[in-house]
Amino acid sequence: MKSNQVKEFITSLSTGLDLTVGNDLVFLPDFEKSFNELFKKKVFTTREIAYCEQFDKPILRYASTWAAKEAVYKSIKQLSDTSLPFNKIEIVREKIQGKPTVSLPVLFSDFQISLSISHDGSYVWVIAISKRII
Repeated sequence: MKSNQVKEFITSLSTGLDLTVGNDLVFLPDFEKSFNELFKKKVFTTREIAYCEQFDKPILRYASTWAAKEAVYKSIKQLSDTSLPFNKIEIVREKIQGKPTVSLPVLFSDFQISLSISHDGSYVWVIAISKRII
């Protein structure tokens, strides 16, 4: 395949996408070193902080929530150029260790997002699948 054929093929794949994937991997020791009150206040919502703080090791929950926000952001930005601050992406769990859902500003109400959060040892991994409902 020639260079221009590759470009055309890639363009054809991405044109009209309404389903995207974002993921994020967090190394807990590094996250813990960089975590501070200013970051917490700028990035996490009151509801997210309340959820994380109810655990014996809240840093794992903060890392999981941060990775989820990153994955959601990466997925949505493939479909929208609209600004989306991290503190406007809210990861909601209705109960302890419950299914995570995403709350977004009204401007992004045409998105459905599925999340999977996993942690093992020193790592947290999240995948977000976003679909734009047209």
